[in-house]
Amino acid sequence: MTVLALSVGGVIGLTLGALGGGGSVLAVPALIYLLGFTPVAATTASLVIVTITSATGLAAHAREGNVRWRTGSLFALAGIVPAMLTAILAADVPETVLTGAFGAVAALAALRMLRMPRQPTLSDSDSPVRPGRAAVAGAGLGAVTGLLGVGGGFLAVPVLVGVLGLRMRVAVGTSLLVITVNSLAALAARSGTAHGLDWAVVAPFAGAAVLGAWDGKRLSARVSGGLLQRIFAVVLLAVAVFMLIDMAV
Repeated sequence: MTVLALSVGGVIGLTLGALGGGGSVLAVPALIYLLGFTPVAATTASLVIVTITSATGLAAHAREGNVRWRTGSLFALAGIVPAMLTAILAADVPETVLTGAFGAVAALAALRMLRMPRQPTLSDSDSPVRPGRAAVAGAGLGAVTGLLGVGGGFLAVPVLVGVLGLRMRVAVGTSLLVITVNSLAALAARSGTAHGLDWAVVAPFAGAAVLGAWDGKRLSARVSGGLLQRIFAVVLLAVAVFMLIDMAV
């Protein structure tokens, strides 16, 4: 079980470091289907893992200048309260509903990414954004984070690229700021569900994910933004289809 946790954690970290999201999308089904966690325990454990991993990835991207602090802060601050509220409500949601919602949200995000232009045209500078638009998007991302136990990066990246016009690599770095803040808020609200976690599995999973995130960061510097975007979308869609089929069966 420890070896499996290390292996899966490394893949999750690589994904999160390279793509700025998708780590938690992969973590939740991996914890459920490979490591035997219940959906509620998996979403809580995912928040622990993704918080640690995204904070590590954020530090690496910040050193490279790939974080737009103003834009990311608007998103993150707007999502704190919704993340905490939906995290509290998540304990009462039936497991099948959580699984179905998770798969549906992941599929929608993947399809949006596949339809977006591969080369966004706006600048990488920390240019002004519409506060209202950023606040609404950030609140929605926070709500998803709290309910489904995901960092929200798989939604933040499409919004930062398609709605606010950041280039892919900058959107990746900025999304990690959003993920870190939202995950911390949701985890604080879910603190009562953390005592029953199997830390012998969660700890090596998180450690391997951190190491993988550093490799993912280096990978993102060598691969074009368009290719990262396509990989991101395909991974999301595959996970979504698997979970929806499993729920239906």
